[in-house]
Amino acid sequence: MEQLIPGFLDLDFVEEICAPRRTLRRRPNDQLRLHQLSNMAAAMGVATVVTSDVLFHVPERRILQDVVTCIRHNITIDDAGFRRERHADRYLKPPEEMARLFPRYPEALARTLEIIERCRFSLDELAYQYPEERAHPDLTPQQTLAQLTWEGAAWRYPEGLPPKVKATLEHELRLIERLDYAPYFLTVNSIVRFARSKDILCQGRGSAANTSVCYVLGITSIDPDRNAPLFERFVSEERREPPDIDVDFEHERREIVMQWVFETYGRDHAALCSTVIRYRSKGAIRDVGKALGLPEDMTKMLSSQVWGWGEDVGEKHAEELNLNLGDRRLRLTLELARQLMRAPRHLSQHPGGFVLTRDRLDELVPIEPAAMVDRQVIEWDKDDIDILKFMKVDCLALGMLSCMKRGFDLLAEHKGINLDLATIPPEDPRTYAMIRKADTLGTFQIESRAQMSMLPRIKPRTFYDLVIEVAIVRPGPIQGDMVHPYLRRREGKEKVDFPKPELEAVLGKTLGVPLFQEQAMRVAIECAGFTAGEADQLRRAMATFKHTGGVSKFGQKLITGMVANGYEQEFAEKTFKQLEGFGSYGFPESHAASFALIAYAWSWLKCWHPDVFCAALLNAQPMGFYAPAQIVRDARDHGVVVRPVCVNASRWDCMLEPTVDDGRFAVRLGLRMVKGLANADAAKIVTARADEPFASVDDLWRRANVPAASLVELAEADAFQPSLQLARREALWAIKALRDEPLPLFAAASEREKATVPELDEPAVELRPMTAGGEVVEDYGHVGLTLRTHPLSFLRSDLLKRRIVTCREAMQSRDGKWLEAAGLVLVRQRPGSARGVMFITIEDETGIANLVVWTKVFEKHRRAVLGAGMLGVYGRIQRKGEVVHLVAHRLTDLSGELRSVGERDQAFALPHGRGDEFHHGSPAPDPRGLPKGPRPRDIVDPYLHLDEIRVKTRDFR
Repeated sequence: MEQLIPGFLDLDFVEEICAPRRTLRRRPNDQLRLHQLSNMAAAMGVATVVTSDVLFHVPERRILQDVVTCIRHNITIDDAGFRRERHADRYLKPPEEMARLFPRYPEALARTLEIIERCRFSLDELAYQYPEERAHPDLTPQQTLAQLTWEGAAWRYPEGLPPKVKATLEHELRLIERLDYAPYFLTVNSIVRFARSKDILCQGRGSAANTSVCYVLGITSIDPDRNAPLFERFVSEERREPPDIDVDFEHERREIVMQWVFETYGRDHAALCSTVIRYRSKGAIRDVGKALGLPEDMTKMLSSQVWGWGEDVGEKHAEELNLNLGDRRLRLTLELARQLMRAPRHLSQHPGGFVLTRDRLDELVPIEPAAMVDRQVIEWDKDDIDILKFMKVDCLALGMLSCMKRGFDLLAEHKGINLDLATIPPEDPRTYAMIRKADTLGTFQIESRAQMSMLPRIKPRTFYDLVIEVAIVRPGPIQGDMVHPYLRRREGKEKVDFPKPELEAVLGKTLGVPLFQEQAMRVAIECAGFTAGEADQLRRAMATFKHTGGVSKFGQKLITGMVANGYEQEFAEKTFKQLEGFGSYGFPESHAASFALIAYAWSWLKCWHPDVFCAALLNAQPMGFYAPAQIVRDARDHGVVVRPVCVNASRWDCMLEPTVDDGRFAVRLGLRMVKGLANADAAKIVTARADEPFASVDDLWRRANVPAASLVELAEADAFQPSLQLARREALWAIKALRDEPLPLFAAASEREKATVPELDEPAVELRPMTAGGEVVEDYGHVGLTLRTHPLSFLRSDLLKRRIVTCREAMQSRDGKWLEAAGLVLVRQRPGSARGVMFITIEDETGIANLVVWTKVFEKHRRAVLGAGMLGVYGRIQRKGEVVHLVAHRLTDLSGELRSVGERDQAFALPHGRGDEFHHGSPAPDPRGLPKGPRPRDIVDPYLHLDEIRVKTRDFR
């Protein structure tokens, strides 16, 4: 204080001293210090104000605050020192408490409310303007869009524009003009045209597929002449909200498109949205446990018992791990982890949502550099910009498009067939026959356990059947009780009855069951007299009714309108309840159609060209539902010859090689399959052998100039066996013998010594060959798959002695039979709509078996389910038509037996596909399903009688 008084007249000095915090913490002699500050302020005519320097809302959060501080600084609580809070008074105090602490300064207390009154800024004052699009200087954006639309219509319909489509285009263009959205459509059109100029596969999806304009511009692939698009689902005059077009690009080449957007619109006018990353159970346990000083292996054990996004970790899980709950730090870790769940952790990048502005973007929103090079993000998420009605262009990445592009390129290169999404032969009976058998491993959208179980029941025969298949295995139809009525009607077990023709026109394609959001809107329009805008408001109200309850007024209007149009009161109420039941998770028909098109195209390629399908899918890894081991096995079941990795034949990618069977090709596994091998070293190997194949390990080493570590990776992957006939151990021995080339003088001397002293010549060593089981174990460990015998074939004799049947025998057994099967764990799923039921897929040498694990069985055998690489299952067969499940009653961890395959006491390196939710994470929950209440980014202050104050900060930790 003595240092501050002489310089008090110098406001710049005060600013320099106080700028870092601008607050004075309470400490000894506070009263004296506050009195001096008050007197100085009065002398200078400076107003004073009282504040608490709040860090948490209640005193009980002080411990959590200290832990979060440790997480931020990457230290333990024992090393925090003065970073910890000295006391717990930095909480949000009520007015009564503030008056008690500062009774001598009533004016300073009252001034806090004055400051609140003076903070009159509203986000509505932000004047957002979309950038101008001037593709043609002599035309307005609307005229340019109209010109491009009619040119695109002539391209899409060379035999003549159907009158229905023409009328739809005219209607859409009029509405786009009234809402002044033409520049937005021109932006998306420019991005798509640039991508196609670079031969980058892309496709629009979502509600944008409801627009005929997007179809004729080439943004989407859903023909409005074959479907019934509802433009108001995409944009509505009553709603007056910005349109949102999602365009998927090849994930490996999307960065080219994104950098083009930055360069075209300027980094002062373009940035990605951010997204708030929140704590999940596993992350909360790891971070809190580390901050409290728990051993790393203990936090790893605890997190390994967590399933899903929001599952709690309680004391019972710790007890199952034989952990000491008397340990105070362990109990505190569990408690604080529960408090931290769903709290924001940090800001990340949106998958591809661009915000574009006409004026400088940083005048509207804070911008910061992204973690990725040459990217920048705003500090608001998509919900924030939706509220402020900022327009967003979504340039998203879809791995399947990269995979399909690889497949189309291989098809053109090796078979001379040029295809793309638009030219795949439609409605192919052989493809649909394959889909009906659920032979869809590796395809798009219809490869999951739930989809495979549904395919034999729906039995798709047309493209629209596939659209329904994609949409029906979703939370909306399941929770709205749509699935079983639809299946009964499709199988002819339930009569389809339509009270009025207009209802049949809306729901006829789905047998009277509303499966799509567009159908809910059309029911309101056709049967209850809603306008298109009111129907969209109904859809939005249903999507948020759990939080706002605003659907009731629309419900009454719907029921009244239907009764006025001649429907029975009971039928109208039933219709509304049905729509309400699935509305919050309803699936747009246009979105389902976009994905169904990709699913059909990729299924067609698998049906007619399984060799191309396999190679393209392997080259796109990691992607899809299954691991490469299952992809290769499925390809071999379809007659594809798969050849191992070879130093003289493999390139980086998996390639096609001719076979004696004309028209079919073998798949040569690429060097990308070798774990740990760098792409740069693989390129050196391929380049060095261009003129002449390698003759030995030493020859490869010297000509390719790759490090010995890369040679070891190749040897362990058995890549020297196919062409050099060197087994793993022989190749590794040869690598050990490698020596740098000596200078000529010393080389000649060395040769003379070897000639005169035979002992200097290294004798040949005969190495003991590996066992068959050992070879398989090494294959899995270093390539991720094996072309030899399946691991369980080595255990079959022992399993038969224990009366454990094969997966094929289990799936062919009669309904109700009790049996025990065993297999490698491929996939574990626990969908949110399944009410805790888990679905597991296991595999042995004969095929796969599908397991159903009820919640009580899962909790009883949690450690086996989550930790086993090989699982034994005792249960009962459940057969419904062609769909067969083994309902688990008892589960056994057989990982010990699996370790014995390689005759080495170590874990079997079993790779898991991305469909295994335990290893790759389950999807985050739909935020609409979370409990109602303030979000972690919100602060509620009951003392100021304000409903809610949204606080946005730069640092969420």
